[in-house]
Amino acid sequence: MSQARGRPPHNDVLTPAEWEVLNLVRHGVRNAEIARLRKTSVDAVKFHLANILGKLEAEGRADLRAFDGVPADSALHGRKKMPEAQLGPIGQIAREVGDIRAAERWYKEVLRLPHLFTFGDLAFFDCGGTRLFLTPPENGSTPKAQSILYFRVSGIHETHNALAGRGVRFQGAPHLIHRHADGTEEWMAFFEDPDGNILALMEQVKPALSSP
Repeated sequence: MSQARGRPPHNDVLTPAEWEVLNLVRHGVRNAEIARLRKTSVDAVKFHLANILGKLEAEGRADLRAFDGVPADSALHGRKKMPEAQLGPIGQIAREVGDIRAAERWYKEVLRLPHLFTFGDLAFFDCGGTRLFLTPPENGSTPKAQSILYFRVSGIHETHNALAGRGVRFQGAPHLIHRHADGTEEWMAFFEDPDGNILALMEQVKPALSSP
């Protein structure tokens, strides 16, 4: 008996490939970048999009970005309704970079942040439990002005000297920013990434206990 040709059957509204394309669309990724990430042609992406729009009876990308369905094999599928939760700690910070490969090397080899993974032009690092997300700006434009990233350290002068020895360009030496009422001191030192954006080291130093 001959077997039926084509894709294997699945019990979901979309195929795995269609879910992958849909999730990239929901993330704001354009067709050309989807094709590059999935190593397919733009025509293949358009084919999947046409099927997705038809199956979901959607009018366009805006409808797809608002669609809140989840795949049948997702851990979220069928989960009991959860109560509204309070916002927790910041999980990820995004930062635009001009050259993703140069930035990836700098954050990995110079700052020595733990590298989590890289997906296409998206690189992820761990900053003590908060994930740092590096990405080039869309459409090849110049990176926008960036918020300052403040890294907590123990031993700000030693860390400053170590980074300066690896070529990090500091704007000056560590310096006292503020002394709290209990005597705790806030020290900071500011430096630049390869795009000229500002980052900082920060350390809180408590006063030494006086001898009895």
